[in-house]
Amino acid sequence: MKRVVITGAGVVSPVGSGAEAFFENLTQGVCGIGPITRFNTEGYKVKVAAEVKDFDPEAAGIDRAQAKRTDLFAQYAMAAAIQAVEDSGIEGTVAPERLGVYVGSGIGGMQTFVQETEKLLNRGPARVSPFFVPMMIGNMAAGNIAIRFNAQGPCLPVVTACATSSHAIGEAFRAIKYGHADAVIAGGAEATIIPLAVAGFANMKALSESEDPEAASLPFDARRAGFVMGEGSGIVVLEEYAHAVHRGAKILAEICGYGNTCDAYHITAPQPEGVGGANAIKLALSEAGYSGEKLYINAHGTGTPMNDKMETQAIKTALGETVARAALISSTKSMTGHMLGAAGGVEAIACAMALKNGVVPPTIHLDQPDPACDLNYVPNAAVKVDIEMALSSSLGFGGHNAVIALKRV
Repeated sequence: MKRVVITGAGVVSPVGSGAEAFFENLTQGVCGIGPITRFNTEGYKVKVAAEVKDFDPEAAGIDRAQAKRTDLFAQYAMAAAIQAVEDSGIEGTVAPERLGVYVGSGIGGMQTFVQETEKLLNRGPARVSPFFVPMMIGNMAAGNIAIRFNAQGPCLPVVTACATSSHAIGEAFRAIKYGHADAVIAGGAEATIIPLAVAGFANMKALSESEDPEAASLPFDARRAGFVMGEGSGIVVLEEYAHAVHRGAKILAEICGYGNTCDAYHITAPQPEGVGGANAIKLALSEAGYSGEKLYINAHGTGTPMNDKMETQAIKTALGETVARAALISSTKSMTGHMLGAAGGVEAIACAMALKNGVVPPTIHLDQPDPACDLNYVPNAAVKVDIEMALSSSLGFGGHNAVIALKRV
């Protein structure tokens, strides 16, 4: 069995781009939520979102022609992948057939789908772009990244809704652990702050309708009433440990466990007792060889009434009351909003940075704790503490549960 480490990280997010800036803003409690600027929200129940600010594809390393024929989700993925590969220094050190790409998206090119549908309906079939299909399909972020870095090894775009990039990282971990690749560029991306997606999520009562950006995303707070849509990308370079050491790479953290389960319960609602989530935590910790080390959990923590109560119970079930109450837990979605298919990627990076820097980011705006959510959710201010192991938990529509375990190296 091979050991697997993170040697590079890239982030495009509502609270900053680049892993260092992203984590610094998390620890400072910077809120990336604000009024929606992408479209006129008159007539919409939802007025706020966590948008990526001032994104420039060319400045991110994507040439203008490529950007014009690439959906925004794939641009975010490419920008984060470029950061991660540069951060790792891996380019040119691994054979192309031993380099993989596991990058997914929960929804894919919805912006392109809507734009080209409008062209079809208003201007006729001849006006639909010949790039429509390759811009829209959800595997194209992975495909474009593989082309950019000549990654000829395993390439797998995972699609498991809000658990997408956690599953992508977990499956990449297994590919390296069992010898199928020496390194994998892994994570996810999303870009769905558009009228159709906002209306759809709002009408299923999933989104917060608060117009106050400071009172919209409220994980584990008694006032919580839905999640806030976010966007962006989180990408890591995973590498076989001996390969990384041999080339003198810096190591952010080690991936040491992965849990993958399904609630098999409901298309959107979590299983009330959190059995599937608890089992995913147990699997990740068992593979990691957890034996009571100081633990940080970056919770799924969406700020929906059902999720946060269920997730609290899942943590207690998996860890037992004593260990659960000793753990430090936070939801960085209180700052980034819910980045959907990109969430697990940026949250795994937050875990790696927390291990590296000895700082646990807070859950901001946690001013009225829910009695049903009675664990230590690191309210409002970061905590400086040396943790030995971290869990990144993601739960997706369809009952998909993914938990990644990381430890310090």
